[in-house]
Amino acid sequence: FGDHVIACWQCLSMHLPAVTLYGVFTNHYSANGPSRCLLLELLDISVSELLLHSSNQGCSMWMIQHCARDVLEALAFLHHKGYVHADLKPRNILWSAEEECFKLIDFGLSFKEGNQDVKYIQTDGYRAPEAELQNCLAQAGLQSETECTSAVDLWSLGIVLLEMFSGMKLKHTVQSQEWKTNSSAIIDRIFASEGVVNSAIPAYHLRDLIKSMLHCDQGKRASAEKALCSPFFSIPFAPHIEDLVMLPTPVLRLLNVLSDASLQCEEEYEDILEDIKEECQKYGPVVSLFIPKENPGKGQVFVEYANAGDSKAAQKMLTGKIFDGKFVVATFYPLSAYKRGYLYQNLL
Repeated sequence: FGDHVIACWQCLSMHLPAVTLYGVFTNHYSANGPSRCLLLELLDISVSELLLHSSNQGCSMWMIQHCARDVLEALAFLHHKGYVHADLKPRNILWSAEEECFKLIDFGLSFKEGNQDVKYIQTDGYRAPEAELQNCLAQAGLQSETECTSAVDLWSLGIVLLEMFSGMKLKHTVQSQEWKTNSSAIIDRIFASEGVVNSAIPAYHLRDLIKSMLHCDQGKRASAEKALCSPFFSIPFAPHIEDLVMLPTPVLRLLNVLSDASLQCEEEYEDILEDIKEECQKYGPVVSLFIPKENPGKGQVFVEYANAGDSKAAQKMLTGKIFDGKFVVATFYPLSAYKRGYLYQNLL
């Protein structure tokens, strides 16, 4: 890592969704001599892992929208400062449980636009056409006449979002002659596929957003700032229950705990409330506990922990536990929604 990349990373991570860089130090005892080391925050599940769990069904529109917005905000800032990430892929986008957002990691191939000091950029399957050409020429010992710009990041993100929607790895698809001839038709076919669960949702705004990122001509590709203005981001989506199981937050939601009778009897309700609080405090300090007596969220138990680590420990131990004769189901819940008092209507 060059000093200019580290400086930009520090600036980026303080403002927008990128892994936080806590410090830089030199390891003088490495077998290969002194090496520079970075101290980074610990993040959670990657988009690559989420794709594995989607079982070819695709991610929810809520998750796709969340990921797209977070990454575009990071790219908009990075590009505004004149830097290119140059290795955007599912494995380099991770969920932050504490900040409830997707973050960019791995700036090892990053460079200052107009001053590229890395010959081979981007990962196979997420590589923009101009980067592919540059890599081929570099292997032949030739210089490319076209410089890679921040537009390569938009291409990579477009492929990532298309994979999240379809639930399929698209490496062979984007390397096919058919893609090079008419990628727009392939994107249309993916969105029209009956095998894609999300096809029932009016997703044309997402389709158009992805198309704007996947122009073969980098000059016609949407910038990160322009992509953020897409109508896709004005559509309110609710998370699926699978999202709330996969993406940790400091808030835990317990289902299948209270019956209607328990909610109506004040004395029984208070006893159960105390029992739940006592059980939940075994895994860490409880900041707040809320049980709605009316819909939405009637009978669900919301437990806010001081940090996501405690919440994750509680979710692991409480899921499947028998409480008052019922098997408990524990999911996470968006802290931002909980703080606003907004309760999603998603059921088992």
